[in-house]
Amino acid sequence: MLILTNDQLAELSADDGSLLRLLAAYLPELMEFDALCRLPERERASLQPLSPHLTWAIPGRKWSQIQSFAQSIGPVQQPLLEWCGGKGHLGRLLAAQWQQPVITLEHGAELCAEGEALAQRARIEQHFEVVDVLTPAAVSHLPGRHAVALHACGELHRTLLRQAVAARLPAIDIAPCCYHLGGGESYHPFSAMATLQLTPDDLRLAVTETVTSAPREVRKRDQEMAWKLGFDQLRRDCSGDDIYHPIRPIEKPWLNLSFSEFCKKLAQREGVVIVDECGWSHYEVLGWQRQHEVMCLSLVRKALRRPLELWLVFDMANYLNEQGYIVTLGTFCDRQVTPRNLLLSAKL
Repeated sequence: MLILTNDQLAELSADDGSLLRLLAAYLPELMEFDALCRLPERERASLQPLSPHLTWAIPGRKWSQIQSFAQSIGPVQQPLLEWCGGKGHLGRLLAAQWQQPVITLEHGAELCAEGEALAQRARIEQHFEVVDVLTPAAVSHLPGRHAVALHACGELHRTLLRQAVAARLPAIDIAPCCYHLGGGESYHPFSAMATLQLTPDDLRLAVTETVTSAPREVRKRDQEMAWKLGFDQLRRDCSGDDIYHPIRPIEKPWLNLSFSEFCKKLAQREGVVIVDECGWSHYEVLGWQRQHEVMCLSLVRKALRRPLELWLVFDMANYLNEQGYIVTLGTFCDRQVTPRNLLLSAKL
């Protein structure tokens, strides 16, 4: 694994099938994941011709996600509830497509105000409520509605699921995201059938793809990891303490400094004494070497990303099924549009 080139590493990180085939030479049972992780694409309905006002101020990739989600959930036969809707882009499109009124729940007052203006501009029957959906205040808006949530993170989509079931909503469509956020010290499965015990760090593994990250973001991520590892080796050599100490997130502008300036600032913040002239280029090279090794070794974990995500979504699906819902699970778009492309649908 450690002899992989950077190009090979990038290819394997982005292609689960190739990664599984490589690892199956050592763990043949991993090839079972390839078949288990294949889900059907949801049927997509054709959207009616859209007013240009509907796409106002929506970034291109986000609009692709919204369109694909909207095409995959129809027909909508009840008034809509958009959960954690931001400016209400999804709700606005669904309201126009299916001629249903929509309430958008969002915690940010500014986002709600901007959404109201966009709805008025598009002449859409869409109303916004400034509300924290993790509080009981959101419950009164639920009854009788078709709930939708596109990438509500962690406990936000889990709360919708529980509240929707309690209110016996007639239809639910969720594209989950960021499973590790807001769940406390351990994951509490929905279904009694699920017995796997997971920590937030385990859950974070499910969302580690960078297929939609800009190249500059990937370079900065790699640089931060390499410089931290270079600093770690410098600290070990200066202190004689050969134990890894986690480093808290850094201030991003530090990555625009030289490596030596970066280390000095980090040492000052962490209360670490380092030698002022210690061969900075040597430790920077060591940092990049260690970063490459870490990324190579992490491929084994990455092979479990999609299986873990599917386990989490199947846990939700089993729960909905146990509560009397008819459940459908599939993908609503290509993973190059978003890796979080699973759509969980439930109807009474």
